[in-house]
Amino acid sequence: MHGSPKGLVFAIYYPVLAVVGIPVNLATIVILSRGRCGLSRCITCYLVSMAVTDLLIIITAVILNRIVGIYFQVSFLSMTPVCSLRSVLNYATSASSVWLMVTFTFDRFVAICCQKLKIKYCTQKTAVWVIGTVYTLSCLKATPLYFIYEPLHIVNNIPWFCSIKLIFYTSPVWATYDWILRILTPCLPFVLILLLNALTVRHILMASRARRRLRAHSHGETQSDPEMEKRRKAIILLFAISGSFILLYLLFLISFLYVRIMSVTYFSGTNFNESNFILEESGFMLQLLSSCINPFIYAGIQTKFREELKNGVKYPLSLIVTLFKL
Repeated sequence: MHGSPKGLVFAIYYPVLAVVGIPVNLATIVILSRGRCGLSRCITCYLVSMAVTDLLIIITAVILNRIVGIYFQVSFLSMTPVCSLRSVLNYATSASSVWLMVTFTFDRFVAICCQKLKIKYCTQKTAVWVIGTVYTLSCLKATPLYFIYEPLHIVNNIPWFCSIKLIFYTSPVWATYDWILRILTPCLPFVLILLLNALTVRHILMASRARRRLRAHSHGETQSDPEMEKRRKAIILLFAISGSFILLYLLFLISFLYVRIMSVTYFSGTNFNESNFILEESGFMLQLLSSCINPFIYAGIQTKFREELKNGVKYPLSLIVTLFKL
């Protein structure tokens, strides 16, 4: 594996992902938590929780799973019970990330399209309650995954590595569970995000036309509209986040459909030239890349976020210069 071109790609890709993902998500958590980006507390809660989850994905899926598997093939983390636990953590963090995206999209839909519900729903208290519920349910859904693995090898009565049991593919119960998992993450979120965004766009277009007609009648066409500009920036942020999510999770969804419809198995861990390995691993690579994208979206769209980031970079540099002067 390590000597093959694919092995070299993985050996470079995942460490780079970790080196980039950890600092950008930590910076995002710190900047958003300070509350100086001009965002409401409700939005800030969702964005901070998404950054925290992305950081956990980098730690569990990228470092403890991918990087350890490449550079430390035989270690404590390779024992079957620990390997099974890593699988549970990987799914729990991934599911949390996906459903936090859905809840954030729904929150923005309510804020823009449901003015009466907005007062009660779009609050910091509700956001905290929703985020806690997402984390709890994601962990509960992932727990049965611990029992789908069996040892790949047993050495001195110690089980090593994880291989998916054959019954996982033949048992109607496990097949149903697998379908439920994939429907809940990411099939249903795909549908919900697309539907909510479509309804949001429809509402904004209708409101924009009515507002333009009203302002043209009272103020003339040339006068700018601060409210519409504010809405435009909010919708760009929403669409950039949800759009990147859909694009990066699409291959992961195709991989699952290929396994179930074509009646093949997930990657067995032995033949790295299997077509299902290439498809599955490519899907994982893009899925994990999504955990590093949001900070760059914030920096590209949010002026205040960009300013806070610049100040954060300048501060240690100025401190070093001051120390040298002293």
